[in-house]
Amino acid sequence: MKVCTDACVFGAHVAEHISKESLQVGNILDIGTGTGLLSVMLAQITTAKIDAIEIDAFAAAQAGENFERSPWKERLHVININALEFQPGKKYDFIITNPPFFEDALLSPDEGKNKAKHDTGLTLEELLMVSDHHLADGGLFAVLLPYHRANYFITTAQEYKLRLVKKLLLQHTTKHPWFRAVLYFTREPVMDVAEEELTIKNVEGNYTNAFTKLLKDYYLDF
Repeated sequence: MKVCTDACVFGAHVAEHISKESLQVGNILDIGTGTGLLSVMLAQITTAKIDAIEIDAFAAAQAGENFERSPWKERLHVININALEFQPGKKYDFIITNPPFFEDALLSPDEGKNKAKHDTGLTLEELLMVSDHHLADGGLFAVLLPYHRANYFITTAQEYKLRLVKKLLLQHTTKHPWFRAVLYFTREPVMDVAEEELTIKNVEGNYTNAFTKLLKDYYLDF
């Protein structure tokens, strides 16, 4: 399961949001952690205890190895479990998830890749149900989605009284269409939705200043 640029942007943007808003985050739930990327990124800028759940046993084992090798291993906990069966007995101040993307696309012979890249393991509706169940009052829920699924997800989230409070649109260059959306939800009343845009590379093929600034604490070659 590769570490993708959009996932790095997601983790860095959530970390920046927590820092800028001075959010008091005591615990975080990472749904479908994969190799643990998002959990490790957030562990760097919070003092939160982070539970990372992952249905695939091999991915969960890899996340566990990555957690153990990090300086924040005491606050990182991976659980190999189906999100629908997860019952921690507590609520979370912040929930993050980078769910399966390619719904209805051609399936791979590798079932592990199907669970990672398709919604065969957890549909978007089930993801909302699970997140709503585990989110604390006053908590925030952040998700990374393909741009074309964003409006559907925003509309469906309203059925769970989850209101969009912030949105980031991501594109490869100014010549490319939007391809990802980072969405933040709350149960609190929302007057205005904060909207941001980020372009990864300029026309010369170099990282933009905005991208470099966002990722500088995580990319070693910046």
